[in-house]
Amino acid sequence: MSEHRVRIEVDDQGVATVALDRPDKHNALDSAMFDALVAAADRLAGDRRVRAVVLYGEGKSFCSGLDITGLGGGEGGPGDLLAREDGRIANRAQRVAYDWSRLPAPVIAAITGNCFGGGLQIALGADIRYATPDARLSIMEVKWGLVPDMGITQSLPRLVGLDIAKELTFTGRLVSGSEAKDIGLVTHVVDDPLAAATDLAREIAGKSPHAVQAAKRLYEQTWASSDPAAALLLESKLQTELMGSPNQIEAVMAAREKRAPNFTDPV
Repeated sequence: MSEHRVRIEVDDQGVATVALDRPDKHNALDSAMFDALVAAADRLAGDRRVRAVVLYGEGKSFCSGLDITGLGGGEGGPGDLLAREDGRIANRAQRVAYDWSRLPAPVIAAITGNCFGGGLQIALGADIRYATPDARLSIMEVKWGLVPDMGITQSLPRLVGLDIAKELTFTGRLVSGSEAKDIGLVTHVVDDPLAAATDLAREIAGKSPHAVQAAKRLYEQTWASSDPAAALLLESKLQTELMGSPNQIEAVMAAREKRAPNFTDPV
């Protein structure tokens, strides 16, 4: 990536912390930020030590959306954002949100300040979201005469009803963190989202990574499925793979012996 935009740290428990690191611009999305977020998701997807991910914005805001001035014509402009690599179902703009749902490990977003447009779609790509009561969220694309197009069709329908989705999209109105919790956009409202997200990530990291990742895969592939036979078959397939595996046995033994489990990472 040509410019620094994202900072990644992985602790010895396997918790990865991903910081959008452009605080002077409220972590607005310019071309370098798109590149950095795609690269970050790729890196974490390939790191089998990672058991949970915390995603947050450095400074006052999670992400204020597109940096219009930084996404003019030419290289890195709107045309490049809509480019789709061979074999990928998501284009470059969609990947910065959609790729978090494709990570094997759970992703927890910590939302503070502004979370607008593309920034909100990134947060919606996480598995779980914490926000402050006074955070400001908006599906803001209508302000620019556009539709939301960064993977929102794969995230928003799982969280809110169609009428709520339409109202928020048609108006672009601001929603507080508290209202976002009431309508389903965020999971929890807390005073310190980063601390809460980190605590939850550490709790998840203490569980069997094989079981957690299988559970994420199960829900991602079946939640909106119209094929119950395929969904039920996947339940059985994943369970069969887990039963009798080293980490499953370790989970049982640790529970019986009333001790902390010692799990191995996926290979």
